[in-house]
Amino acid sequence: MDIRVLQYFLTVAREESITKAAEALHMTQPPLSRQLKDLEKELGKQLLIRGSKKVTLTEDGMLLRKRAEEMVDLMEKTKAEMSASDENISGEIYIGGGETDAIQIMAQAAESLQKKYPLIRYHIYSGDATHVMERLDKGLIDFGLLVEPVDIVKYDYMKLPIKDTWGVLMRKDNPLAEKEFICAEDLWDKPLILSHQTADSSEMAAWLKTDISKLNIVLTYDLIYNASRFVKKGFGYAIALDKLINTTGDSNLCFKPLHPMMEAGLCIVWKKYQVFSRASDKFLRQLQTELGLDD
Repeated sequence: MDIRVLQYFLTVAREESITKAAEALHMTQPPLSRQLKDLEKELGKQLLIRGSKKVTLTEDGMLLRKRAEEMVDLMEKTKAEMSASDENISGEIYIGGGETDAIQIMAQAAESLQKKYPLIRYHIYSGDATHVMERLDKGLIDFGLLVEPVDIVKYDYMKLPIKDTWGVLMRKDNPLAEKEFICAEDLWDKPLILSHQTADSSEMAAWLKTDISKLNIVLTYDLIYNASRFVKKGFGYAIALDKLINTTGDSNLCFKPLHPMMEAGLCIVWKKYQVFSRASDKFLRQLQTELGLDD
């Protein structure tokens, strides 16, 4: 498959029209249609449903769009890395991570590095450990910030000297807000809001002392900020990590740690035998400096 043709395909998927896509690509419609038909013939699959008003994707077309976006992103990332010079280091650094206050360590490293190399640009992707590792394995990001428990044996990594604390985010007028700590029994009959990763966590199930599927889980989330909007409305109690949502001042929310205390370790990972760009190599060295791990 020609990367250029994949870019054509993505433009058609975005515009939902071969005519509009041809205009966006500054080409005429017949050669664009021919390229798309050749792509379908090469793959042996119908990718597009050509309607009278718009073009839609088949299931195979939706799969190709996802893969094509990844391939084009990787190509652009590679081009940027190859064009960087030794004298004036620039380039793109791609970071994936779950929601954690520990992201400030990466922010500090980026801030320190920016003073020396102001042309470096950073891209942050948020997601749970599964999504971060998937992007890492495909070469779409350089570093992942993972919240344990997670299997990191296939990566090179740095363990962070800090941990996050699990607790419950709730309204200040909820009955449980009067407690200093939250025990498992307190949550058994409550509407719960869990992250997707937590909902599948054997460690959390062990702390809850019950099968998670038997609890009243009213919402699952990727981003605690979005989930906190539901908590504010009194929709449920969110099990989350500390320091992510402001509960001070006039906020109507509060955070209560779990008892027994449950902490989450943190680590920064990257692919083994990774050949870093100049920018990514500088960033890794700066991270090691920030963590006191440099030689």
